[in-house]
Amino acid sequence: MAGVGFRKWAQALTKSKRSAFPALLSGCRAASGPPKGSLPGPYPQTPEERAAAAKKYNMRVEDYEPYPDKGEGFGDYPKLPDRSQHERDPWYQWDHPDLRRNWGEPMHWNFDMFIRNRVDTSPSPVQWSTMCKQLFGFIGFMLFMFYIGEKFPSYQPVAPKQYPYNNLYLERGGDPEKEPEEVKTTKFKGLNLPLSRLCIYFS
Repeated sequence: MAGVGFRKWAQALTKSKRSAFPALLSGCRAASGPPKGSLPGPYPQTPEERAAAAKKYNMRVEDYEPYPDKGEGFGDYPKLPDRSQHERDPWYQWDHPDLRRNWGEPMHWNFDMFIRNRVDTSPSPVQWSTMCKQLFGFIGFMLFMFYIGEKFPSYQPVAPKQYPYNNLYLERGGDPEKEPEEVKTTKFKGLNLPLSRLCIYFS
């Protein structure tokens, strides 16, 4: 129902005496798709047809190559190289800088696949063989080190936990009438303090 109402509204506008409304509607209709002259035509069979197709797509005859005629509907559309827009010069003054293309330039059949937020076909600065060697070499080295760590484990030495006041002698139920055992001291850079007091000293 909404489509019928819009159609009647458009017809009423086109019947108006003012010429701006028909021009506006026809302009919107023309912007809805490419012009008929740029649509793919029949597959070129003769050199004259190839030259005419190359001229239609603003290409040189020696650069023009259509898709193979396999019944897939490509027609005379040019077969452009599968190169993404990342490979194009970013400092060139493109007519459309975001897409890095100029006006009248033919678009790739799969144009949406080669824009800058899709596939990047730029050559890698490092060869694949070098990257694979570095990756698998690192993984192999880490696996070897894990194996060595499992066969020869190493742990940091740990001493029994000590407390101040003779290891809390009275708090642990020691007899106040007896003298507590002497706490072993730890020498550290000239300091001769019990280990418990040494920790308090550095805290």
